[in-house]
Amino acid sequence: RGGAIIDGFDYGNSPSQIEQVDFTGKTVIHTTSAGTQGIANAKASADEIIGGNLVAAKAIARYIKSRKPEHVSLVCMGLAGGRQTDEDELCGAYIKSLLEDAPLPDLEERIAQLRYTDGAKFFEEKRQAVFPERDFHLCTAANSCNFILRLKKDPETGLDYMERVDIPDISE
Repeated sequence: RGGAIIDGFDYGNSPSQIEQVDFTGKTVIHTTSAGTQGIANAKASADEIIGGNLVAAKAIARYIKSRKPEHVSLVCMGLAGGRQTDEDELCGAYIKSLLEDAPLPDLEERIAQLRYTDGAKFFEEKRQAVFPERDFHLCTAANSCNFILRLKKDPETGLDYMERVDIPDISE
């Protein structure tokens, strides 16, 4: 919570902390202060749930378009589900623009502005142990991944999990 490693977990919420870790063949349990609750609350009424982020934005839009859904809900969970955050709002607006074939013209500028708003914590020297600057750059590397995470249910255990789905050719 708060970005730090939770007791009993091997890693915190830092992508740079796991950059060199090979998770092949392993089960990863990841919990967030808002995203997990958002998924739990949406399960009853959603036909399908996928995770969203800037690094996979084009893959997400391509996947959604391929499914041809009648309705799409983009839900920005913010900080602990209690307040909006600039990075979530930007991500939602960007994915929306991709779905509408009207790319956000100022994406790079808006990412740069995050450094001075909700992303400022990644540039504070005293907070580098929990929020290393590298994490900011990893999390804002728009369209650097060509897969999405889709919610699935294990038929044997009944437990929900996020399944990686590779989306071909995200370059446009």
